[in-house]
Amino acid sequence: MKGNPQDLGFSTRAIHAGQPPDPVTGAVAVPIYQTSTYVQEALGEHKGFEYARLHNPTRDALQANIASLERGIAGHAFASGMAAISALMTLFKSGDHIVVSRNVYGGTYRLFSKILERYGLTFTWVDATDLAAIEGAMTDSTRMLFLETPTNPMMEVTDIAAAAAIAHARKAIVAVDNTFLSPYLQRPLELGADVVIHSATKFLNGHSDTLSGLLVSARPEEAEWFTFAQKSAGGVPSPFECFLVLRGIKTLAVRMDRHEANAKAIARFLVDHPKVARVLYPGLPDHPGHAIQKRQASGFGSMITIDMGTLEAAKALLKGVRLMSLAESLGGVESLISHPATMTHASVEPEERKKLGITDSLVRLSVGIEDVEDLLADLDHALAGV
Repeated sequence: MKGNPQDLGFSTRAIHAGQPPDPVTGAVAVPIYQTSTYVQEALGEHKGFEYARLHNPTRDALQANIASLERGIAGHAFASGMAAISALMTLFKSGDHIVVSRNVYGGTYRLFSKILERYGLTFTWVDATDLAAIEGAMTDSTRMLFLETPTNPMMEVTDIAAAAAIAHARKAIVAVDNTFLSPYLQRPLELGADVVIHSATKFLNGHSDTLSGLLVSARPEEAEWFTFAQKSAGGVPSPFECFLVLRGIKTLAVRMDRHEANAKAIARFLVDHPKVARVLYPGLPDHPGHAIQKRQASGFGSMITIDMGTLEAAKALLKGVRLMSLAESLGGVESLISHPATMTHASVEPEERKKLGITDSLVRLSVGIEDVEDLLADLDHALAGV
């Protein structure tokens, strides 16, 4: 791209940022550089590439692309979303304290509580919708505020700018898991966050055919460390995985528009349905986080959580759908339906799930981009059997 790429629109950058035509062949798609090492012209002389764990042209393209979309200074790709979070946590040492949204993805909870606590990190879990709770959890040893917003699966929304101001006043950095909304709808770095996390497996890739994670940094100190962590720990994605994520990002804008349009229609349908006890979707005007979400993002996404009232009713719904697929994960073009208590959050202790409101009657929908009439008919049919 000629000129300043950051002056271009989102969709243009999604398609072109970090991806000039291949200088050798003119290919418009970034080639899959499937190589483990690179020939050096002489001792200490190379073309910027030495070994695939350190650098790969396909990975470099993905990293430049996501940095542009999130308005960061650098992106770093990893083998999964959890590998990205693991790399983020190498910023800290024994004795450091982290404040965390009380309701995060179960894998994040498992990593923090079951693994990293063994290495001397300490965590305080807070209702991050309550700014006073965030403030009250900060200590002299707090080094990071880790947010998920909206949260998985309770759809709690945090005021990122206000929370970041609290953390920065205590010299702590702010990391935000932006997987649910993608940079098309929300850009935490523009709101004061220091690091953005993505499970690129989800909306960025969008086709349920790869596994990848991303970190985007606003400051050079984190960016330089993540480069070192990539090199040292080696949890990087293959060139083919990077190619697939790049392929998916090209259609991110049009997919997210369709995802959200479908989700809004489905949320309205579910709110009015007598067999659905409660609908959690930030796009609904009566959602507690609706106003904040409307202010800090350009949309509400396509993740919906519903309370069916009982486990039996939830089971009947999950069994009754014919078009939606019962599966973990989210963000693909196909609609998925899941049971958080036994799937995504099974690693959270039952008593903790109860505190968070993750009951056995909850069902989570990742609304895809199918014809919305077909999705509505599928849910109508399934609910009729409840």
